[in-house]
Amino acid sequence: MLDSTPPAIWAPTPGPALPRSLCTDCGLSRGKRAGQCGAACQFIKPDYPTMELQVHGRARDAKRADEAFFGPFHAMYRAALKDPKPGAQWTGLTTRLAQKLLETGKVDAILGIGPHPDDTWRPQPVIVTDPAEVHQLRGMRMGYAPLLSLLEPAAEQGLTRLAVIGIPCQVYALRSIERDLGLDALYVIGTPCSDNTTTENFHEFLARLSDRPERITYLEFRADYHVELRFDDGSERDIPFLKLPLSDLPSDFFPMTCRTCVDYTNSLADITVGYMGGEGDQWVIARNKRGEDLLAALGDEVRLAEPGSSGKRAGSVKGFAQNTARAAGGLPLRKMPDWARGIVGWLMPRIGPKGLEFARARVEMKAVESILHLRRAHPKRMRYMIPKHVWDLAAPYDLTPDPGETHKD
Repeated sequence: MLDSTPPAIWAPTPGPALPRSLCTDCGLSRGKRAGQCGAACQFIKPDYPTMELQVHGRARDAKRADEAFFGPFHAMYRAALKDPKPGAQWTGLTTRLAQKLLETGKVDAILGIGPHPDDTWRPQPVIVTDPAEVHQLRGMRMGYAPLLSLLEPAAEQGLTRLAVIGIPCQVYALRSIERDLGLDALYVIGTPCSDNTTTENFHEFLARLSDRPERITYLEFRADYHVELRFDDGSERDIPFLKLPLSDLPSDFFPMTCRTCVDYTNSLADITVGYMGGEGDQWVIARNKRGEDLLAALGDEVRLAEPGSSGKRAGSVKGFAQNTARAAGGLPLRKMPDWARGIVGWLMPRIGPKGLEFARARVEMKAVESILHLRRAHPKRMRYMIPKHVWDLAAPYDLTPDPGETHKD
């Protein structure tokens, strides 16, 4: 029974984060379950076959189309809400899935990330109990967000049926402690992660993209090889990937955790909603029956289609691997001449991998990146942190384990 009527939306103040290495501050260390970090953290000794079996009833099967890349699933779609929601990063599908759970009484609350009142780009974990307030979860944030710190205040309010919207490192820890939470229902809506950084670093990045960074209200990496910026005066700007100043960023701009993440597609969520395989729409992976039911509950609110796939990824991934190897070894990146950037930037959306092939390329790139950076920075962790399926993804690019780099050694 509820101790009191919970607020429609509130942001409980978390406890301090305990010092941890390779930590993304998922929030677990900020409460009474801090002692479970060692077993629950994705960056210590992840066990994806066991966790996938626990969540989905089976582990990924490399013989099933694309499961080696994206994890277990029942179905994949290109998807979009027919009535896009204002303020959404895409059409608002992720938050609409959670909102529907509240509207139909299947959950008591949503745990998600909203904007900090002092900085709309800074993430703030919030608990939402009123469907009318779910819109505050829309949009992208950059920075560490201790989402799992919300579990204790939710429990104190008697909220035992939850929907959680999270990124992979948050979801892995959540699934690891799920059986100990005593919940009556849990729905996990996942988003594929992209490289995170601190909010302060992100503001510096915005300042490299525009001479009026304080006016930027929206940033999105799109599957057509462009970054889209929107400004508070209604103007927009598209920047080709190749013209982004990524090679000029300091070496510690992206934390080592993000450079060694092995679950880009959020394989332990019930449903994953992202952009990579969507070709301009959202890319939806319904991973189990709960995920399928979540999507089906929207009925004709959502437009669904089979995802497409075209182009070849091998060349792009090989080039990425070579440049990452140089960066991981402390060597300067090979920069494309300025005169060529415009030409290649024009070609990439036309001849580069698209749809699911684009998504496969990004997953392989993350596999390569994880291996190379761990090999340089934390070689003793490799045998536990890199699952077999990640080695399999990297093998076509001449990355195989050295002695001592796999758990069987």
